[in-house]
Amino acid sequence: MTDSKPEFDELVRTFARIGCLSFGGPAGQIALMHREIVEERGWVDEGAYLRALNLCHLLPGPEAQQLATWIGWKLHGVRGGLAAGVLFVVPGALVMLLLSMFYVALSGASWFDPLFLGIKAAVLAIVVQAVARIARRALGTQFKVGLAAASFVALAALGAPFPLVILAAGVIGAVAGAVRPGLLDAHAYESTEPMVPRGELLRETAVTMVTWIGLWALPMVMIALTLGTDHVLWQIGAFFSKLAVATFGGAYAVLSWMAQAAVEQYVWLTPGEMADGLGLAETTPGPLILVTQHVGFLAALRAPDPFNPLFAALLGATLTTWVTFLPCFLWIFTFAPWMATIERVATLQAALSAITAAVVGVIANLAVWFTLYVLFEKADLLLFNWRAGLIAVLAALLLFRFKRSVFEVLAVSAAAGLLFGQV
Repeated sequence: MTDSKPEFDELVRTFARIGCLSFGGPAGQIALMHREIVEERGWVDEGAYLRALNLCHLLPGPEAQQLATWIGWKLHGVRGGLAAGVLFVVPGALVMLLLSMFYVALSGASWFDPLFLGIKAAVLAIVVQAVARIARRALGTQFKVGLAAASFVALAALGAPFPLVILAAGVIGAVAGAVRPGLLDAHAYESTEPMVPRGELLRETAVTMVTWIGLWALPMVMIALTLGTDHVLWQIGAFFSKLAVATFGGAYAVLSWMAQAAVEQYVWLTPGEMADGLGLAETTPGPLILVTQHVGFLAALRAPDPFNPLFAALLGATLTTWVTFLPCFLWIFTFAPWMATIERVATLQAALSAITAAVVGVIANLAVWFTLYVLFEKADLLLFNWRAGLIAVLAALLLFRFKRSVFEVLAVSAAAGLLFGQV
């Protein structure tokens, strides 16, 4: 199949459609784009699509949005990348914002807690499914199994910082790949992309990095000058900017760090509200990491000065979305031109393979954290919530035995929560 470049208007219409239909997490979103872009329209050939996906796995951030941005960039340069990347996120971000507003407005209604009890129990089963899926794909050798176990112990038992665990896994993978490549079964790729002169690439890279880092930092500079670095908006922007740099391994991996930091360190929301936010994010199109917007919304809502609460919450949600997703454009516009060079570096492939293995342990830690707060009142092992337990079992049966979609599982679990709420 040969590439056929579309008109810019057609690219915009296609990604507007994809953005509204991209349910099902990164696997479903990547499959949807493959069908729309590669199979049906032939805008990108199969090999280029897969090589771009490999690059996106190497970069921090939501790989599906980065892949959408790369497709737009390949077809229409920077404006194409902007159009595709923005349209991939905006529909879900708007839905998530509305859901967060309804969540706050309806909190306290008699049916509210039972409904979200069902959603949280379903989320627990969904996270367990994510562990199982990623483990099957990522743990192909005993060495990788050991990395996953070590990352789980480091986080769950030793309280090691998430970025340190990911960095350590990458270093171990790079060293192991150089000494004994078979431990990770990782190999460099023979790229078919043409090589661009190194000097030209360096000049373009420098301009791109300065431009996009400046845009990334712009709202933080404005907040520092007007509200100061003690304001909750500064805390939100700084935290989620760090998160954007450390989100290797997909949304589920970084959720473990985000949930514990937002709940225990910053006290922006409760464990139950964190699980509720993940449930809301599972029902929206776009990247699952949109759950960060829910966190930013609630954090600013509860410390609004000098604004009114709703305006502060909107600022918090907007700032969170900006610092979470703008770096995706920085990574793609910086590194996509280097794709032919990056794919030939075996050390990078080994480091990525090790990070992916460690992510299994990270998500397992998230599953344990959710289990404690969903199935046990106040994380007390003596206070088992039998309603949540039964709904979690039901959700697991629907996911694993009957292969139902995430949306269906959430709907059934929410209905079960309402039913049990009458008992």
